Amino acid sequence: MNIRPIKTESDYEAALSEVDTLWGAKEGTTNGDKLDILLVLIENYEREHHPVDPPDPVEAIKFRMEQMNLSRKDLEKYIGSRGRVSEVLNHRRGLSLNMIRNLHSELHIPLESLIGSDQRHA
Repeated sequence: MNIRPIKTESDYEAALSEVDTLWGAKEGTTNGDKLDILLVLIENYEREHHPVDPPDPVEAIKFRMEQMNLSRKDLEKYIGSRGRVSEVLNHRRGLSLNMIRNLHSELHIPLESLIGSDQRHA
């Protein structure tokens, strides 16, 4: 097994290519072990060199509304008054801790999505 650290973008591309060839390898085999190691190396490289910005909390709420066919009125029991819902959905007010708890527990929106970069007003 010839595995080495991923230090450059070229190393990264080669590792991704190797993962494509190993995909589906059985766990506990030489190829399965190689795949597991490469995935860890790729994940570490991506975390450092290709970070993903946290999702926008309002977009996460709107996405869930669309999935569940919810109206703005339906959000009032999780966020507050009609005006408060409007302020949140129009990015004029950040989510409070209570709103985040309600949206997470009742609508099952992941916490990571609700605690995004747009929480300046929370």
